[in-house]
Amino acid sequence: MNFVEELRWRGMLHDMMPETEEYLLKNKTTGYIGFDPTADSLHIGSLVPIIILMHFQKAGHNPIALVGGATGMVGDPSGKSDERNLLDEETLNKNIIGVKGQLARFLDFNSTTENAAKLVNNYDWMKGISLIEFVRDVGKHITVNYMMAKDSVKKRIDSDSQTGMSFTEFTYQLFQGYDFYHLYKENDCKLQMGGSDQWGNITTGTELIRRKAQGKAYALTCKLITKADGTKFGKTAGGNVWLDADRTSPYKYYQYWLNSSDEDAESYIKIFTFLDKETIETLIAEHKQAPHLRLLQKKIGEEVTTMTHGVDAYENAIKASNILFGNSTADDLKSLNEQTFLDVFDGVPQAEIERSVIENGLEIVPAFSDTGFLKSNGEVRRALSENSISVNKEKVKDDFVITTNDLIADKFVLLQRGKKSYFLLKVV
Repeated sequence: MNFVEELRWRGMLHDMMPETEEYLLKNKTTGYIGFDPTADSLHIGSLVPIIILMHFQKAGHNPIALVGGATGMVGDPSGKSDERNLLDEETLNKNIIGVKGQLARFLDFNSTTENAAKLVNNYDWMKGISLIEFVRDVGKHITVNYMMAKDSVKKRIDSDSQTGMSFTEFTYQLFQGYDFYHLYKENDCKLQMGGSDQWGNITTGTELIRRKAQGKAYALTCKLITKADGTKFGKTAGGNVWLDADRTSPYKYYQYWLNSSDEDAESYIKIFTFLDKETIETLIAEHKQAPHLRLLQKKIGEEVTTMTHGVDAYENAIKASNILFGNSTADDLKSLNEQTFLDVFDGVPQAEIERSVIENGLEIVPAFSDTGFLKSNGEVRRALSENSISVNKEKVKDDFVITTNDLIADKFVLLQRGKKSYFLLKVV
């Protein structure tokens, strides 16, 4: 497998140093990508570098995932218009544990194969280096002129910049450059990869290796994902789409991919799945014949949700999706955990009701009228006579009584009039 060609046809390749492709074709190579632990979970923006490492491993090379325990304390200025808030050590350690756990879902660090993935933390080699040592042994090899020429620096110290750049963030490229040098020396790592915004940091590493070790190393960057409508990839109205199921439920995660535009879906199917070229081209052609069926979006959702959360989570996400748009039952509702249930019915009006009322049995008419869902007892009775009243997706008659047996996640009852009018009772 030609690793570079794989990235190229998938539309993932942005730039690489001369001779990189030739070197990778002729040599089994160790390469790395760094992940700064700015939160205790990665988000879907991190999926691209993760998938690149997976492709790298599939091509027979040795992938290293670096967690930036040291660089996370400094803050990468690349692509940032403002200074980052520095994290305290406790928060950073918590974040590192979270990021490591997530990377292990995608990359096999325990394999006995020759090209098993390796996980490293740059704090392990940075913690023993004094400032004097670093300035003397690393700083002297890279000129200020060289560092100032980087886009990540120029944009921040430009005369139009309001914020400038601290010495802390200015040194970031030196730290990242040293990581590459260290991995080159200790792991024979010849390649660093990352997003296109990382080019300056990566090439500082290749320059340090050239000057300090008289060695040759390579750089490769991937395109930063953009959406066709100009909005930021990986963002929703509620914020980031996280890889942690507790932060973004598998249902919401699946929905994000399902809601992709047709134009975006054509590129996402290549970038975020491992389907082969022929399968993808067939899917795109079928989608164009009947775009309303959303074949591409559904396939992306299936592949990425399964890869991130597992088959069971994907199937539950489908079940949850069908609750609003398909023929689901009370049992389907009761199978949802609280977070998924709330995600599905996000924005649905609700009223609180004391548990004792449910324990004693709540008759159907006051359940709909006293809670404010319908305006009056008369309106409820008319709706009942029209057979348009449901509790937990199942039609009920006027003699129905809501009890604790009807509770979803032990605290919710879903009321419904017609097909699209919902209301939640929350037990307190």
